[in-house]
Amino acid sequence: MNAAGNISATVRCADMLSIAGAGILRTLMSLGGVIHLIGFSVRTYLIRGAQMKFDKEGNTTYFEKKKTELYQELGLQARDLRFQHVMSIATRNNRIIMRMEFLKAVITPEFLLILDYRNLSLEHWLLNELASQLAGEGQLVTYSLPFEFRAIEAILQYWISKLQGRLNTLQPQILETLEALVDPKLLSVDRSKLHILLQNGKSLSELETDVKVFKETILEILDEEEVIEELCLSKWTDPQVFEESTSGIDHAEEMELLLENYYRQAEDLLNEARELRVLIDDSESIIFINLDSHRNVMMRLNLQLTMGTFSVSLFGLIGVAFGMNLESSLEEVPAVLKKSQPAAGRVEIKTSLKGETFGLSRSTLTNQ
Repeated sequence: MNAAGNISATVRCADMLSIAGAGILRTLMSLGGVIHLIGFSVRTYLIRGAQMKFDKEGNTTYFEKKKTELYQELGLQARDLRFQHVMSIATRNNRIIMRMEFLKAVITPEFLLILDYRNLSLEHWLLNELASQLAGEGQLVTYSLPFEFRAIEAILQYWISKLQGRLNTLQPQILETLEALVDPKLLSVDRSKLHILLQNGKSLSELETDVKVFKETILEILDEEEVIEELCLSKWTDPQVFEESTSGIDHAEEMELLLENYYRQAEDLLNEARELRVLIDDSESIIFINLDSHRNVMMRLNLQLTMGTFSVSLFGLIGVAFGMNLESSLEEVPAVLKKSQPAAGRVEIKTSLKGETFGLSRSTLTNQ
C-alpha cells in the first residue's frame, strides 16, 4: 500500500512538473516573440528614416525611405551619409552634404533634403521658417542667386542664431550671479550661487567649443578654392548659370563672401563668449580678494583679543607677585617703614578694640 501511494505521488509530481515546464516554455516563447518584434522594429527604424524635402518654391514633402533606396536616388554611396564628423560641409557627386550636429541635410540644385528631422527645436524651424526662406519670403541675401545658395544660407543662419540664442540665455544669468558674488558687503560666499556659476561656466565652455568647431569648419572651406567652386552646384548643371558666372556674376566669389559673413559672425560670437569667460575669471579673483580681506579682519580681531587677554593676565600676575610674603629691599628704606608704621598701629588698635568688645559681650552673657 505504501509502495502504491509513493508511486502515485511520484506520478502526480511528474505531471505537475511537466505542466509547469510547458507553462515556462510558452512564456519564454512569448517573450522571444516580443523581443523579436522589438528587434525587428528597431532594425526597421534604423533602416528606414524620416525625411523632409523642400523644393525651390518652398513646397514640403514628408516621406520615409530605406537608406539603400535613398543612396540610389541621390546617387551617393553609404559612406557619404554616415556623417562621421559632428559638423561638416562636403560635396559628393554634385551634392552638398551638410551636418550641424543633429541637423543633417543634402542639397541639390533642385531641392533640399533634411534627414532624420524628428527633433522638437528642428521641427519648429522646418515648419515655420525654412519653407518661407527658400521661397524668398525670408531675409536671405542670396535670394537672387541659385537655389543651393539659399539652402546653405538658411542652414548657416539657423545654426548661428541657435548659438547666439544660447549665449543670450547664459549672459544675463552669469552677470546676475557674478553681481551677487562680488558684493564686498558679504562676509561669506553663497554656495548655491557658486553652484549656479559652475553650471553656467560649464555651459559657456560647451558653447565656446561649438562655436570654434563651426568656425573651423567654415575656415577649412575658405582655405580651399576648389571646394568653393564645387559648392556652386548650378554652375556645372545649368548652362545659363555657367554663362552668368563666367561673364558677369562670379558665383564662387559670392559663395566665398557668404561663408566669410558667417565666419565673422562666429568670430564675434566667440569673442563675446571669451569676454564672459574673462569676466568670470576676474570676478573669481575679486571674490578671493574679498574673502582674504574678511579673513585678515578676523585674524586681526583675534590677535587683539589675544593681546587684551594677555595684558589682563599680566596685571593679575603682578598683583599676585606683590601679594606674596617675599623679602625685598623696600624694608630697608626708612620712608617706607615710617609710612607703614601708622598703618600698622591702626591695625593693632582696631584689633584690640575688637578683642575688648568680644570680651565684654562674653562676660555679659555669662552674668546673665
